[in-house]
Order: sequence, then structure tokens, then C-alpha cells
Amino acid sequence: MLLKQKKSIWQELYWIDIFKGLMITLKNMLFSRKVTIQYPEERRKYSQRFRGMHYIKATNGVENCTACMLCPTVCPAECIHIEAGERPDKEKYPIKFEIDVLRCCFCGMCEEACPKDAIKLSTIYEMSMDQRLVYDKDFLLEQRGNK
Repeated sequence: MLLKQKKSIWQELYWIDIFKGLMITLKNMLFSRKVTIQYPEERRKYSQRFRGMHYIKATNGVENCTACMLCPTVCPAECIHIEAGERPDKEKYPIKFEIDVLRCCFCGMCEEACPKDAIKLSTIYEMSMDQRLVYDKDFLLEQRGNK
């Protein structure tokens, strides 16, 4: 035989629980530290391991990429497209190097696979544009100064 305890009117209407919830809310509103960042004026500090915008390293005005096709091979999102060409000194180079940033998952596998350390991921996280985000070779070479 189960005995039911008689609840008071305060317990039936949940007034005590409502009051406790309001006290927690007021405590957090009035006495806690504010975490809002005023974005354009204040910038957040990210880790040095953060992976943002891609860029291609160049030495003496020539990109380090030898079009070995390792970065498109290891890319899980298949967002890198390279067309290779050959210079007069029999060295391969990318004629066309494109990264579809909307497909990219910023995993960093392309950066790790590159034997010449040509493709890098910077800490730039502001990548919004008004057109489709497909970075070509010229754009990626320009970004090396903005890292």
C-alpha cells in the first residue's frame, strides 16, 4: 500500500522551483563576467594551430609547388584541383591550382602531405566573399603576405 504525501499549494504550483530558477537567472545576469566581444573593434585570439585561409609559399617569385598531386589525392573533401605543366628546365609546376573553400573541411591533410611545404593554412579566419569561394593560384600566391 502506497502512501501519498500531501503536497502544499507552493509545491503544487511550482512556486519554489520558479523562484529558484529566477534567482539563478538574476545571479548570472547581474554578477557574472560578460563574454561578448565587440567584433570589428576587438578580435579574438586563436591558437597557433588554428587552420584558416590557404596560401601557397613562394621563393624568389616562383611557387614551391611541383604539381606532385599529393594534396588532391589525400584531400577527403576532394576540393583541390590541379593541372600540371612543365617548365623548359623539365620541372613540373601547376598551370591551374584551385581550392573550392566551400567543400574544404580545413583538416590540414593537404599541408601535411606536401613534400615541398608549398601549401599552408594561415590563421586568417575572415573568408566571407560575395561570390563562390574558389581560390585560384594567383589568389593563393597573393595571400602569403597576409598570413
